[in-house]
Amino acid sequence: MPRKPTTPAFGKKQTSGEKVNMKCPFCTNPGSKVVDKRETPDLLMTRRRRECLKCKKRYTTFERVEEIGALVVKKDGTREPFSRGKVLKGIVLACEKRPISREKIEQAVQEIESELRRKNKAEIPSADIGKMVMEKLVKLDKVAYIRFASVCREFKGLGSFEREIKAIGGVKE
Repeated sequence: MPRKPTTPAFGKKQTSGEKVNMKCPFCTNPGSKVVDKRETPDLLMTRRRRECLKCKKRYTTFERVEEIGALVVKKDGTREPFSRGKVLKGIVLACEKRPISREKIEQAVQEIESELRRKNKAEIPSADIGKMVMEKLVKLDKVAYIRFASVCREFKGLGSFEREIKAIGGVKE
């Protein structure tokens, strides 16, 4: 069954300039208006620029399709709900102090989430998610890839790092 998009307007149709109940992050006033609305290129998210009706400050909100309801099957056999936040955190940690924009990281996470949604499985092995993350990271940054792979594949020593670096064609600074 296809999921309905979640909306900050609680199901109300939003158009530019419409007043909605969205709490301002600056003054916590519940009233704001949409001043600009744009779809991401992949049409999976809506970006809205809002203006608080009280303090007049502007802020951005994002709307995306509700999270995947699948369970992740971990290495030890335990199950937990899929968490987009965990995938994002893992990629952010791997990319720490690397020249990768937050936008590219978000795009990678969105692509992984979309691919999982297309598979439409009730349970997803954590190794499959790890593999998908590594496929994105090797294209973004090889150092970030090696960092992530060393945790995901549980490297035991320098030999594991050397083999992986050789397999991806080396790491250039």
